[in-house]
Amino acid sequence: MKVILLKTIKNIGQEGDIKEVAIGYARNFLFPQKMAVEATADKIKEVEAKRAKKAQAAEADLVKAQELVNKLEGQAIEISARASDEGTLYGALPTAKIAAALKAKGFDIDKDSIKASHIKELGEHDVAIDLEHGLQARINLIINQEKK
Repeated sequence: MKVILLKTIKNIGQEGDIKEVAIGYARNFLFPQKMAVEATADKIKEVEAKRAKKAQAAEADLVKAQELVNKLEGQAIEISARASDEGTLYGALPTAKIAAALKAKGFDIDKDSIKASHIKELGEHDVAIDLEHGLQARINLIINQEKK
């Protein structure tokens, strides 16, 4: 019997998949648990329409992410931080501070996607930002000494 899965089921398939299962399994387990519905022609068309819509949304999301990478790539972000006379910061620069500086420039980036390895010195640093769809942008972070 062909069914359309409403939920991901281990060893069977993902949500939205059309699978062939035993009649008893479908009637006695999948249907009562609301895990699947019978695959009729109308329901198959609905599933295919949903897949197409989901694919279009994912493609539009990818285009947005690529545009963001193009805008971010090579941006110079300046941050002031407290440091000693030798140029060593009193504490590692938090990614939240970098995210705030990016937000001030108009980029809404989550602090968890900023990959800055324990920046503890004044000067220029290359910082990677991981974005959706496996894309990555690199910015130039300039850390200046905070005025006393």
